[in-house]
Formats: sequence, C-alpha cells, structure tokens
Amino acid sequence: MAENSSTDQNETVVHFSLSKKYGVPFATILTVFGLGLLVAAIWTWSSVLLLGFAAVLVAIALRTTAAMLHRHLGVPLKMAILLTAIIVSALLIAILGAIGPAISKQFSQLLASLPSAWKQVNDWLDMSSVGQFIERRIETNSGNGGGNSGGTSIPSIFGYLTGTITTVFGGLANVVLMLTMAIFLALDAPVYSGGFLRLVPLSYRDRATEILHECGTALARWMGGQLLDMVIVALLTGLGLWLLGVPLAMVLGLIAGLTNIIPVVGPFMSGVPAVMFALTQGVDQAVSVALLFIAIQQIEGNILMPMIQQYAANLPPVLTILAIVAFGGLFGLFGVILATPLLLVSIILVQRLYVEDVLGDFQGGGDA
Repeated sequence: MAENSSTDQNETVVHFSLSKKYGVPFATILTVFGLGLLVAAIWTWSSVLLLGFAAVLVAIALRTTAAMLHRHLGVPLKMAILLTAIIVSALLIAILGAIGPAISKQFSQLLASLPSAWKQVNDWLDMSSVGQFIERRIETNSGNGGGNSGGTSIPSIFGYLTGTITTVFGGLANVVLMLTMAIFLALDAPVYSGGFLRLVPLSYRDRATEILHECGTALARWMGGQLLDMVIVALLTGLGLWLLGVPLAMVLGLIAGLTNIIPVVGPFMSGVPAVMFALTQGVDQAVSVALLFIAIQQIEGNILMPMIQQYAANLPPVLTILAIVAFGGLFGLFGVILATPLLLVSIILVQRLYVEDVLGDFQGGGDA
C-alpha cells in the first residue's frame, strides 16, 4: 500500500511539474495528445473509414427507399430493404448482361481505330491555323526536351486505358465489401446508431442524437437530388449522342449519368470516352460530341442543379471545389467521389458543434 501510494505521489508530482513548467493544465495536455492520436488513427485508417462512409451512404439510400415501400405497400421494413437490394442488383446484372457484349465489341473497334483517329486529328491540325500554332508550340517544347512528339502519344493512350482497366478491376473487391456492409447497416441501423451514441456523455447525448439525425436526413436529401440529376443527365447525354450517331450512345449516356455524381471532375471523366468513340467517325464528330457535353453541363449547372438544390443540400460552389481538391489530394479518387457528402457532413458539424454550441450563434441559419 505504501509503495503504491508513493508511486501515485511521484506521478502527481511529475504531472504538476510539467503543468507548472509549461503553464498548460495537464488535462489540456492529455486532450491535445488524444486528439493527435485520433488524427493519426484517422490518417492511418483513412481507406477503411472512407469505405465505411460509402457504406453508410448506400445504407441510407437503401433504408430511405425501403421506408417508402413500407409506408405505401405495407411491406415489413427489413424485407423491404432486402427486396430493394435484390431489385437493384438484378437490374445492374441485367444491364451489364445486355450491354456487356456490345461494349466489348465497340471497345475492340475503338482500340483498332485509334491510330486512324489520331491520324485524322493530325490532318485536322495541319489544315487549321490554330492547329498549326499548337503543333509549332509542341515542336518547340519537344526540341527543348519538354514534351513528346505526336508519334509517342498512341502508346500513352494505351497506357492510360490499361491503367484505367486495372484500377476498375482492382476496386471491384472494395465495392462488393462496401455493398455487403451497406446491407447490414441498413437492416440494423438503430443498433449501430445507438451503439455510436452510447459513446457520447449523457449530458450531450440528446444533442448528438439531433445532429446525427440531421446528418442522415441531409445525406438522404442530397442523394435523392443527385439521383434525379444523374438520371436527367444520362437521358440528355444518351439522346444527344444517339442523334449524333455516336456508337454505344446509351451506354455512354449511362456513364455520363453515373460520373455526374462527382462535381467538376465527373463531366470530364464521361466526356473523354465519348469523344474517343466519336473520333472513330471523324474529328468533326468528336467536336460535336464535345460541344454536346459542354451544352448539357451548362444546362445542368445553371438550370437543373439550382432547382434541385432548393429541395436537396445547397452547397457553396467554392467550398465544393476546395473539398474535391483537398479530399482528392489526401485520399485519391475515392476522396474525390466522396468529397461532396463529406463536405455536407462537415458543414453541419461545424455549424452545430462550433458556431451554435461554442460561439452561441443561433441566428446565422447556415443549414446545408
């Protein structure tokens, strides 16, 4: 007993001596140290946490859809969740089965026609004054060791395509894992949310419950608005490409709709393969496709999204772009894809926990 008491006294003396020496309360030192460990853990396990956040998003979408089936058709909630997952999976399998052979055939044709398409681009550049200026600049940079000649661009394209395919297949395992977690989260959402809330002190638990519910509602509304936006963009793109006579118009429209979930970057991700397919039919066709994508994105950005944001989350454009750059730089493509919902949750947490609870400012509104 005496020995334990002596040890405790020594530790207490060390604690107080540190606090006295640096003028910082020992509790503050522990708090900073704990926050440092938390940041290090988040950084170390960032890929796992992002995968979990994506699973939460899909779980919210499943549970929201199942809740509508439960209200209107009287289907038990858990059965409605499983039914929703089965229907969505069956639709995806049917779509892939229907368009898979066509995609494979057209992709083979694309690879075979890339050299001739590149030749058409060079011919067009030779006949255009703007193209001649670009070629002179390229030749100048090449002579200074700052670039490659046009003949080395085809291998670069093949390398880009090969890397893209490898990345897609490498991410399939994570997608399957994420969907599995999403189904379990949707089935037992109260269990998981209740377990999380039990980690919060009792005095703050009601506030934490309110904020957690607000985050879930905001994410559900954002996903609903994004789904409507994606469907409209997919239909407009597919119809426009079909009218222009581009191969696989509906498939490219579907890609445009899916990638439109990523602001700023998404249109480029869908526009590149569409323009490449159009190049197989000539440079003029490729230019028409590029103009089509620009027109659709102008309609989507200036007319469609403002209307949708009146119902869904209204995120500041500048913060959205900064979030894409920041999360993309930290976590790569996965961070870019999840940048917008992560920003939405961050805005709610800052507004509720800091602006309102710390600063006491309840007048700004600032709801996302």
